[in-house]
Amino acid sequence: MRIAVLGDIHGNIEALRVAYKAAVDANADKVFHLGDLGGYAPFVNEVVDFLIEHGIEGVQGNYDDAVAHDREHCGCKYEDPIQAEMANVSFAWTKKHSSERSKEYMKNLPFELSFSSGSRKVVIFHATPQKNNLYWFEERPDKFFLEMAGKIDADIMIYGHTHKPYRKDIGGKVFINAGSVGKPKDGDARTCTTIINMTDDNVTSAFVRTPYDIEKMASAIASGGLPVYFADKLREAR
Repeated sequence: MRIAVLGDIHGNIEALRVAYKAAVDANADKVFHLGDLGGYAPFVNEVVDFLIEHGIEGVQGNYDDAVAHDREHCGCKYEDPIQAEMANVSFAWTKKHSSERSKEYMKNLPFELSFSSGSRKVVIFHATPQKNNLYWFEERPDKFFLEMAGKIDADIMIYGHTHKPYRKDIGGKVFINAGSVGKPKDGDARTCTTIINMTDDNVTSAFVRTPYDIEKMASAIASGGLPVYFADKLREAR
């Protein structure tokens, strides 16, 4: 079984279109998304429409939950006061401009999705098995990975939230962070499509990085009423 996973889209419809094409080109049997559909770029409604139109199943991110329920905070982590201020502007903008259809879609997304591939159980969630706003970075010790694995019945765990892709194999378990489609933070501004191929003998994975029209999206951010700060972040991928 071959699947494609699209992490953290964040309103970036241009990146989503390219990432989805990469999934189709890879002959994925199924495509999933990891939530966080809006924020930082202005096309939250277009992203939701695209996912529905193409039958892409997915899970609820912290941003989706916060927008759909009109919460005061997106549950995001900030590195400095400027980032916090800009993120609050983006969150307020996204809540204001998300359609009722989009909010209903985000509200009804499940916390996790699970399925079997041969003898392996696969579970997909946004951030961790029990919290959708905890940052599970690659640098965390193996003990943390095994603690997370102990909270869920799965052989393969697929998640995002950090916007930095990685894979680790620990204790017979496979941990895959699918990175971000619309707002990478790993220094590579290209969109990310994670392809996972599962056979009876092996699990292989690849992070397919594809260029897209970043300047078109940067221009849309500015003209849409969001801070130019987010356009700069797209270019920098950090």
